[in-house]
Amino acid sequence: MSDATERPAADTADADAWAKACAEDLAAERARRSAQTGTTPGSAAEELRKLADAVADKLSSIQTPLSGTAAAGAVQQLIAQAKAAVEPVVERNPEVFDHLAAAGSELLAAYRAAVEGQERRWTRGEGGPEGPDGPSGTERIDLD
Repeated sequence: MSDATERPAADTADADAWAKACAEDLAAERARRSAQTGTTPGSAAEELRKLADAVADKLSSIQTPLSGTAAAGAVQQLIAQAKAAVEPVVERNPEVFDHLAAAGSELLAAYRAAVEGQERRWTRGEGGPEGPDGPSGTERIDLD
């Protein structure tokens, strides 16, 4: 088996371990953020609702000379339609947003690790040949 597509789908032990590790990482990240800010964030679904409300409030409060009552009405209608489309999805699948948030955190952590490793190599002079304008050529960053 040379790549991920050849792995057996019935390997539930790995899936359970991965789910447990993600849940632990998410709990640790929430605890760290709550210690920093002094507040505990809600679920990802609740945070999405708060974001939508904040954006709606901000758009409603923007007053420009070019925006008339027709434009304000169109913005209000657009906001109402967006909320009507998102709300049922959030209500039916709130755990999906938690999983997406955890996946995003994992991707960000992987990216940061790759960038930090590359920066260490560059500062030690292992980043490849350099020309008068800095590093030249391309280099593959291994994320494994």
